[in-house]
Amino acid sequence: MNRTETLDPRPVSFTGHGGLRLAGDEWGDKGRPLVLLLHGGGQTRHSWKGTGERLAARNLRVIALDARGHGDSEWATGSALYSLELFAADVVSVIRQLDEPVVIVGASLGGLTGILVADEVGDDLVRKLVLVDIVPRMERKGGLRVRDFMLRHLDGFARLEDAADAIADYMPHRTRPSNLDGLQRNLRQRDNGRWYWHWDPRFVQEPMDDPAEQANDIELKAANLRIPLLLIRGAISDVVSRHSARRFLETVPSAQYIELDGAAHTAPGDDNDSFTSVVVEFV
Repeated sequence: MNRTETLDPRPVSFTGHGGLRLAGDEWGDKGRPLVLLLHGGGQTRHSWKGTGERLAARNLRVIALDARGHGDSEWATGSALYSLELFAADVVSVIRQLDEPVVIVGASLGGLTGILVADEVGDDLVRKLVLVDIVPRMERKGGLRVRDFMLRHLDGFARLEDAADAIADYMPHRTRPSNLDGLQRNLRQRDNGRWYWHWDPRFVQEPMDDPAEQANDIELKAANLRIPLLLIRGAISDVVSRHSARRFLETVPSAQYIELDGAAHTAPGDDNDSFTSVVVEFV
C-alpha cells in the first residue's frame, strides 16, 4: 500500500476574500501536480476523504477546501454572505496563495465556482476543470429538491440515527450505513444535545440567486475557457439530466463527458472508486 494511503490528511488554512479564514485538508507531497477539491453546497471537505486519499496514492497532491460558512471555515458576516461570486473570490484568493497551477474538481456548487475561478485567473493557474454533476442550466426541480432537504432540517436532529434516516430518505439509491462515525464529520452537537449540519444556516436562508439569470453568463465563461474540461454526470441524477448535459456539451463542444452508472447527484460518494478512476485518468 502506498504510504500516503495510511496517513491522515494534514490540516491547512488559507485567507479568503475579505480576510475570511478557510480550512482545508491536504494529502500528498509538495512538488506533485496539485488538485483542488471544492465540495457542494451544504457539504464539507470531509465529503472528499476517499477521493483525496486515492488521488494522493496516485502521486498527486490534493487539497480539499471547506467553503465559506461550511465545515471549519469561518462563517461570513455582513450582507450578501454566500453569493456564487464570493465563493469564487475565496478560491481565487486560495490559488494566489498557493502560487502554482491547480486542477479544480468541483461538485455542484463547487463546479459552478470552478468555472468562475478558471475564467478569472486564466490557464496559467487553472490547468484543468472537472464539473461533478453540475451545469449552469441544471434541472430546476432537482435543484429545489436539494434545497428543500437542507431547509427541512435546520432545527437539527435529536439523534445521529435521525440524521441517517433523513439522508436515507433523501438518497434511497444508497444503502443506509450501520456505522454512523462518518456522519459525525458533517454534524456538530450543540449544548442542547441536538445535532446540526456543520454549515451556516444562512447559506440556504438568504434569497436564492436566480439560476436562469446566471446561466447565460456562466455558460459563456465555460465556453470561453481554453483548458481541458470534463463533465461527470451521475446517471440517475435529477439535477443534471441527459438533456441538460447534452445542451452544455453543445455550448462547450471541447468538453469531455463521462456518465457514472448507478450514481446520482452525489456521484463521488455513490461510486468513489469509479469516480476517482475517471478523475485520475483525466488529470
